[in-house]
Amino acid sequence: MRAILAVFDKTGVVDFARGLEALGFELFSTGGTEGLLREVGVTVRGVQELTGYPEMLGGRVKTLHPAVHGGILALRDDPGHLEELARHEIKPIDLVACNLYPFLNVARESGARLPVALDNIDIGGVTLLRAAAKNFPSVLPICDPRDYPGVLEELGRDDGVNPDSRRRLAAKAFQHCAVYDTHISVYLRPHDEIFPDEYTIALRKVTDMRSGENPHQLAAFYGESSPRPRPPGLASATQLHGKAPSFNNTYDADLAWQAVLDFTSTAVAIVKHGNLCGLALGDSVADAFRKALATDPQTAFGSAVAANRVLDDETAREIAAVFFEDLVAPDFTQEALEVLRRKADLRLFATHADMGGRGTNGSSPLPGEFDYKRLLGGFLVQTRDALPEQSFTPRVVTQRQPVLAELTSLYFAWRAVKHVTSNGVVLAKGLSLVGFGSGQPSRQDAVDLACRKAGERAAGSVLASDGFFPFPDALERAADAGVTALIQPGGSSRDPELIRVANRHGMAMIFTGERHYRH
Repeated sequence: MRAILAVFDKTGVVDFARGLEALGFELFSTGGTEGLLREVGVTVRGVQELTGYPEMLGGRVKTLHPAVHGGILALRDDPGHLEELARHEIKPIDLVACNLYPFLNVARESGARLPVALDNIDIGGVTLLRAAAKNFPSVLPICDPRDYPGVLEELGRDDGVNPDSRRRLAAKAFQHCAVYDTHISVYLRPHDEIFPDEYTIALRKVTDMRSGENPHQLAAFYGESSPRPRPPGLASATQLHGKAPSFNNTYDADLAWQAVLDFTSTAVAIVKHGNLCGLALGDSVADAFRKALATDPQTAFGSAVAANRVLDDETAREIAAVFFEDLVAPDFTQEALEVLRRKADLRLFATHADMGGRGTNGSSPLPGEFDYKRLLGGFLVQTRDALPEQSFTPRVVTQRQPVLAELTSLYFAWRAVKHVTSNGVVLAKGLSLVGFGSGQPSRQDAVDLACRKAGERAAGSVLASDGFFPFPDALERAADAGVTALIQPGGSSRDPELIRVANRHGMAMIFTGERHYRH
């Protein structure tokens, strides 16, 4: 039996090689792998002994040769293939262990130049893996060091490696190559080519979920891997405490984190069942938390909370006094962890975001950031809703101009409303939400729900709507509740009528010319 070991990641390869040697394998290797194995006393031969050629072009050509790929690709049950091997004095190869040049890490490096990135595109390794995987009934393709022990165990059995194991390893090798090629494609694709004709997404599993949306559904969490920058989030977070999360927990925690990333000031957001039910800015995390919780304390029960600052012990004590399921922050002080880890049902996630003493203002999109929505048999793909305020020119359309305090609240509410499910409306006072109406079939229903949630706090508040008002009845309801100013996209055929209603009630109204639907 013959094996080729050509790995960039040397993790576990010495023990694996020793195990193969003990099983009677004749080992061939290349470059650094060959040197390492010789150094530790493993009997290994250079691939050049198979090909009859030395490594060429600075190592770019090592294994691309019929003596290698003929031995891998030959069908063992095809007499013609075996006769050709014999005629050319090529022996079969039974195992290929290969992992690839670290293209992703190199491409992610700040200032990585194109020639350096191109030099780290693996050709021979991908070809070895694909060839072995194509002929997996006879050749074992291994791309993950974590598979070494299991392969050795099965090779040592009388009946050899299980056919299902061979198929699993082949699938893994093809998937590994597909992800690798996706990284290269994303790196090379021009930024102005947003939606190419063919498109793949590279994902890596973060963790298995405790359950899907419902207990009978299976689920896992995958993080997108890309050579382009990604904002810090749940995919790269560390869970510091609590039991395994479910699909719902992770979804809500991510929405809360996205909401606080939209602010440079200290912010806390609360999300329940995919809906923003609390959001506030404050002088401290504890101050922002108290104000966010006051939005709707009843709905907040069992929800996800996110802060865009390191969470301290004062905030931890206040959070610990309420039942929450998930808490996300850039990090936690040791004192905060000591308090929060006493809560058995609370999960803690540190995103390790470098806030630099400020929020990240997530309204600035990164190139290549997309939202994906699954449809039956396909996906909807769109760029992220991440326009900064300066992307629109606010236009006061009423007789009364908003005063400074109203204007500050209006801009806060406008940034908040994009995190509410359409039809969505929020009411704000100062820099805190006091009411919200989300996911309603009509905008009138959304306004009515927001006003009912706010109750007496609606008096003197401002309103933001993610879409225009098709009818003036919603404005009448807001005016009756005591709302003094509004911000909305405008664009309805009834805008003149809405402006007249706002003027009659002495309300100030701003048109933004853009909307913030979220479905």
